[in-house]
Amino acid sequence: MIRLLVVDDHELVRIGLRHILAGYPAIQIAAEAVDGESALRMNREFRPDVVLLDVCLPGLSGFEITRRLKQISPDLGIVILTVHEQAPYPAQLLEAGASAYLTKGCPATELVQAIQTVARGGRHIGSRVAQQMALDMLPGGKVSPFEELSAREMEVMLMLADGLKVADIAAAMHLSPKTVATYKYRIFEKLDTRNDVDMTRMAMRYGVVANS
Repeated sequence: MIRLLVVDDHELVRIGLRHILAGYPAIQIAAEAVDGESALRMNREFRPDVVLLDVCLPGLSGFEITRRLKQISPDLGIVILTVHEQAPYPAQLLEAGASAYLTKGCPATELVQAIQTVARGGRHIGSRVAQQMALDMLPGGKVSPFEELSAREMEVMLMLADGLKVADIAAAMHLSPKTVATYKYRIFEKLDTRNDVDMTRMAMRYGVVANS
């Protein structure tokens, strides 16, 4: 039996996953979480074999949650399930400790296969994601300036784009405000932007955050 922790803030997504996985008795949803803090708490309480994790969540994003989960439970399998298939999300989340990366448009059979593969200690990249990563590597392939950001810088960038202040980000990430301010300066420098508004517009233009 594979015990699964589902982390997604959209109720309809969680309902859909319950419906899909009900047809696979070897996979049991042990718990559900709607944000990063509850995901960390549920992981300690239910000790799942695999975490099915969205990237964009209230508060901590998938980058920081992945990093913390792997610190707490090094053998835990993490499957990213998100709408984002473009760079730099896949490479950075796999580097942060995720074992699989899928988009929410993947077939149900591929999702189940990824969960089973990760539970056995393997890795899986969704077909659409793998294709996009391969295309990006070709000469003349699309290059995103956000690929220059580290996983930590991406985490801070997403929170800034979500309207959070430096002090709030510092509290959420258990960092000092000075450290977060340094990350913010580096982000602006790497993206050649001057303020949060310019940065957010660029993130929307490259599809890193959704247009609101």
